[in-house]
Amino acid sequence: MVLEIFADALRNSILITGLVVVMMMLIESMNIESKGDFFKGLRRSRIGQVVISAFLGIIPGCMGGFASVSLYTHGIISFGALVAMAIATSGDESFVLLATVPDKALWIFLVLFAIAVAVGLLVDCVYKPSGTKSICEEQYRIHAEDNHSDGKASRHLSWKRAIMFLGVTVFIAALLTGHLDHEHAEEAHHHLQGGINLLSEEWMNWLFGGLSLIVLAVLIWGRDHFVDEHLWHHIVVKHLPSVFLWTFGVLILINFGLEYLNLDKWISDNTAWMIILATLVGIIPESGPHLIFVTLYAAGLVPFPVLLASSISQDGHACLPLIAESKKSFLWLKLINCTAALLAGFVTMWLF
Repeated sequence: MVLEIFADALRNSILITGLVVVMMMLIESMNIESKGDFFKGLRRSRIGQVVISAFLGIIPGCMGGFASVSLYTHGIISFGALVAMAIATSGDESFVLLATVPDKALWIFLVLFAIAVAVGLLVDCVYKPSGTKSICEEQYRIHAEDNHSDGKASRHLSWKRAIMFLGVTVFIAALLTGHLDHEHAEEAHHHLQGGINLLSEEWMNWLFGGLSLIVLAVLIWGRDHFVDEHLWHHIVVKHLPSVFLWTFGVLILINFGLEYLNLDKWISDNTAWMIILATLVGIIPESGPHLIFVTLYAAGLVPFPVLLASSISQDGHACLPLIAESKKSFLWLKLINCTAALLAGFVTMWLF
């Protein structure tokens, strides 16, 4: 039984990490190819700032969030627009949502977007923060080498490029041959009522297989600087280990809890406490700890209000640069977001 739990957690962790990395590489490619314009284009009005900042927030990952923080600290967008971004964004957990519950993820993003715009506009009506100073860090992560568009840019078969190409190829093969399919829990985890069926529909295998093929093309034709700095150092070295270890650890804890601690019953009987816990964990300005609520929701162990509270209160690590630049803004931001998270969580719990 213990080995089955570890094997099941390992298989699902590889699946989720692979899907997250593929999506991260695609987003990174779009950002670089557009020379950062993918995250720009503001309107002059406060309403336009809030709407666009919220849109930046729902883009999976933290790059859109970094863009909004940079725009805010440069005095380009309002504090309400910054709040809208923080409510809309879920950091790297957005990728995990797309990987685990793709049929519900888009609806969740739409709900977050609507709440983000509403709260952002309200904040701009009642709160007038003091000016912020400019920062000089590269929030858009566009390097000088990324601006070369000529066909003579260097492309060599480095060991980093080879490892990523081999890894993505093996992932595609495992995905399409069913080696990463989740084995249903009738045999091992009867508590899950069918298990954490992360990718039950065959078309999703083919969809992500196709997206992975695009990543292979990027690895073949991408410039050395882009492959080494953006794909290898930023995604493989920085994000991949964190996503895998957090996912594996969370799945192990949940599966052992379900098997030996009757965790599912305790959670289902304490939705209100789970909403409060999800909101408090959301204060942590880092991706990872929030994965537990995404995983619990994907497993059907917590209702939507818990995931909603978690998604509203947390912002991955998008606001980390804000701490260094304006601690007052960060504290106000978290206070507003946690209040919105608690209200949204309890209102939806009472309604549904």
